[in-house]
Amino acid sequence: MIKTEKLTRTYGTEELPVLALRGVSIHIKKGEFVGIMGRSGSGKSTLLHQLGLLDTPTSGKLIIDKKNTKEFSNKEKSLFRLKNLGYVFQEYALLPELTSIEAVSLPLMMIGLNSNECKIRATQALEAVELGDRLNHLSYELSGGEQQRVAIARAIVNTPKILFADEPCANLDSESSDVIINLFKKLNKKLGQTIVMVSHEPEDKNEVDRVIWLKDGLLDNQQK
Repeated sequence: MIKTEKLTRTYGTEELPVLALRGVSIHIKKGEFVGIMGRSGSGKSTLLHQLGLLDTPTSGKLIIDKKNTKEFSNKEKSLFRLKNLGYVFQEYALLPELTSIEAVSLPLMMIGLNSNECKIRATQALEAVELGDRLNHLSYELSGGEQQRVAIARAIVNTPKILFADEPCANLDSESSDVIINLFKKLNKKLGQTIVMVSHEPEDKNEVDRVIWLKDGLLDNQQK
């Protein structure tokens, strides 16, 4: 499903380079729920952004669903993201003037579905995250955990092959965090959704199938 070979990402200037990733080679199988963990500054979010085609690696190879992403044009990359990848971040990024169903409909509108089909599929996605009774609520009428579940519904409404989550529980209390993690596990086990999640919470290593540990931009094989 996802394979990298000696993936690197360097920021800064030639005189003062910042080596965020220093040759990371990994393989994530279809249907896995994988965690990316490590200390602050280890390269977790940088790796997720490379895997999710949100940034371009400095060197190395990234294969997603048997496609060499280096060969994508900018347009092809955008279309591939829209049709195959879903994203959940710390910030919910919900527009305050939109209801839940309107927010979740946005990705469907972007691929040209009519309003009726958008409504049907957005409703199904919100029901999947147990928000069927919040379809017409604005974001300020929802709790933080509910807003994150709307963001998850928006991420899965296009039935992506891979769902990427970057610290999805960072802004939530422990009870809401448990709801989100259990929702990811449900999506993974019942729907076979491939999930790649960055987390800084030590206990989350027990919730995923496998952890990819990073340290200073490299795989940390000493961690268990």
